[in-house]
Amino acid sequence: MKPAMRLVFLALLTLLLTRAALAANPLYAPQATCDGHPGISLKLPEGWCAGLVADARDGLRMPRRILAVGPGRFWIVDMGNWEPRRGRLLELRTDIARGQPGRVRVLASGLDRPHGLAKGPDGRLYIGEAATVWRTPLGETVQRQDVITGLPSGGAHPLKELAFLPDGRLLINVGSETDACRNDAQQQPLPCPESAGPKPRGAVYVASFGGPDGALKTLRPLATGLRNSLGLASTTASDGTLRLWQAENSVDYTDAALPAEEWNELKDGASYGWPYCVSDAKGRAVPARGYEERVRCRAHSTAHAAWPAHVAPLQLLTAPSTLTDGPFAGRLLAVWHGYRTGGHRIVAWALDAHGRPTGAREDLVSGWHALPGVRPLGNPAGATFDGDGRLWIVEDRNRSVIVIAPTP
Repeated sequence: MKPAMRLVFLALLTLLLTRAALAANPLYAPQATCDGHPGISLKLPEGWCAGLVADARDGLRMPRRILAVGPGRFWIVDMGNWEPRRGRLLELRTDIARGQPGRVRVLASGLDRPHGLAKGPDGRLYIGEAATVWRTPLGETVQRQDVITGLPSGGAHPLKELAFLPDGRLLINVGSETDACRNDAQQQPLPCPESAGPKPRGAVYVASFGGPDGALKTLRPLATGLRNSLGLASTTASDGTLRLWQAENSVDYTDAALPAEEWNELKDGASYGWPYCVSDAKGRAVPARGYEERVRCRAHSTAHAAWPAHVAPLQLLTAPSTLTDGPFAGRLLAVWHGYRTGGHRIVAWALDAHGRPTGAREDLVSGWHALPGVRPLGNPAGATFDGDGRLWIVEDRNRSVIVIAPTP
């Protein structure tokens, strides 16, 4: 066997053995029960528990988004891995027992690094692949209709996050091609070519739809200077003012505490600094490495708040307005995926009458550090609320679905 073929064979064998090991030995040790599922040990608000709903034994590979689409029914975007065309759209039925036909079924396969999943005001489900946003009616089978095509899909940040606004417009992440705008010669040009022109990368775009078929009417950059916006959400003030929020995965320094991840309130036409400026631990805008003495950060909008470095925010979501009490009500949640000490948790802030986060950060789901024989290091990637106010979480690295529910 040739060396190259031997390496491919060994890689495939390792993958198969890893999947077999996961199927035979679940990563989470059961701790009694929670909401009818095996309970697992996490730090939660008093009166709530965590249950393991699904994992690699159900065929999960790299789940990134989950959305409640009906009682006991969830759609899941599973990337498969970071290679193109390995992604799937899955349906999970929690009213069907593990091991029974139909519990997890494939609705669509061969998807190109799918990530975003959102329900539109037209009742259809929208899926964001690397280069395409498409939609389908909610049904037993997928009826795919591509609505936005030709989005940039190369480079370091191809994933498309999606978030609908109350007026029906759609926010779309178009991440930067590079980490810090370094070219092949490791130079950082000024201006950065990724940020230039009518179709910049490192931006959040806004799309509008219209007509009897809900066709795409406009697609344009809303805000720029945003390296990778994998968290997008909106809140509404008591006077009707709409606020747009973005969670920024900042430039990759090797420093443990720099630069801060950013939480930005988006304004139409504003630039938020990438790649020229980053935030320090106090939320002050400072020149990014390679751009010292070359830029003035006052020319860009500053962050609403700074989050710890490397927490890797992967989603923002608000609790549904129908949820009027409990630890999630009136909150804006952020899913922190990062493996370092400050990450791997789901955090929240209360919202004031102006639609702004207020008060201290609340760690709603935490204590997710690795504990041998009990749980792995937690890596939450996405979350959703169901109609009963329970929080459902997907972990990509651990290939799991977890429910946070009131204690029986």
